Amino acid sequence: MFELPKLPYAQDALEPHIDKETMQIHHGKHHQGYVDKLNAALGTDLLSQPVEELLKDLDKLPEDIRTAVQNNGGGHANHSLFWQVMSPNKTEPTGKLLQALNQFGGLENFKEDFTTAATTRFGSGWAWLVIDNGKLAIMSTANQDTPLSEGKTPILALDVWEHSFYLKWKNEKAKYIAAWWNVVNWEEVGKRFEA
Repeated sequence: MFELPKLPYAQDALEPHIDKETMQIHHGKHHQGYVDKLNAALGTDLLSQPVEELLKDLDKLPEDIRTAVQNNGGGHANHSLFWQVMSPNKTEPTGKLLQALNQFGGLENFKEDFTTAATTRFGSGWAWLVIDNGKLAIMSTANQDTPLSEGKTPILALDVWEHSFYLKWKNEKAKYIAAWWNVVNWEEVGKRFEA
C-alpha cells in the first residue's frame, strides 16, 4: 500500500510564501486523495512496485487501470518530490548543479526560463527541471502527468494547479511562483542532480 509521506517541515514552515492552510489542504487532502485512489486502482500484485516504476512504463499496465495510475500515481509521485524540493531554510545552488545551470545562461536566466514554463502552463499542471539524456532541461506537463513517463528524471518540481496557490494568492499565479523561489531547497535539488 502506498502511504502519504510526512512533510519534512511543519505545515506553517514555508510562510509567508506558502501558507499553512494551503499546506494542510494540499498535503493532507489533495495528496492523500491521490494515494487513496492509487491504492484503490491497483491490484495487490502491483502494490509492491515503486510508483516511479509504474509511471515509467504505463503501457505495461492493464488498460483498465492505466489512466487511474497516470493521474493518481502521477499525483502521488509529483507531490512526493514537490514537498522535498522546498525548505524553510534559504539555500542557493552550488557545485556541479550551479555549473550545470550555466547552460541556461546562468542562474537568473534559468529562473526566468523556468518561471516562463510555469506561468505559460495553461490550466492545471507542473513546471520541471529534469535530467534528459544526461543534460538538464526545463519542461511543463499538464494535469498530473510526469516526466518519468517520458523517460526523464525530475529533480525540481513546481505545482501550478490552482489548489497549490489560490487560498493565498487568488488568481495571481505569477506572485505565487515568485514567492516559491524563496523556498526552493537547492541542497536537495543538487543531491538529486548528482545522484
